[in-house]
Amino acid sequence: MDTVLAAISDESRRTVLGALSRGPATVTELAALLPIARPGVSRHLRVLREAGLVDVRSDAQRRVYSLRPQPLAELDEWLEPYRALWLQRLDALHTEIARGQHQKRQHEKEQQ
Repeated sequence: MDTVLAAISDESRRTVLGALSRGPATVTELAALLPIARPGVSRHLRVLREAGLVDVRSDAQRRVYSLRPQPLAELDEWLEPYRALWLQRLDALHTEIARGQHQKRQHEKEQQ
């Protein structure tokens, strides 16, 4: 999981993953999405491949990359307890905001 976290820590690699979530793409197609040269994109793809996040296949003279969602699913599973914690806290915040709005309306009615 550390390798996956390190791989997705980079904004360019997250952009590549986002593009691949919509379907397979070549280095040239992915390079069009980033403000870096193709060799830099290839280096990012190597990091993603080593982390198990992308697969590559040859299609004539092109290399076509596709997303491997399993490592992200494992990361999502690891994050679940933390997500539940934050959802509880956000629900409590929502309740407090609603209570404050209700008290404000009550106060405004009393002022009239």
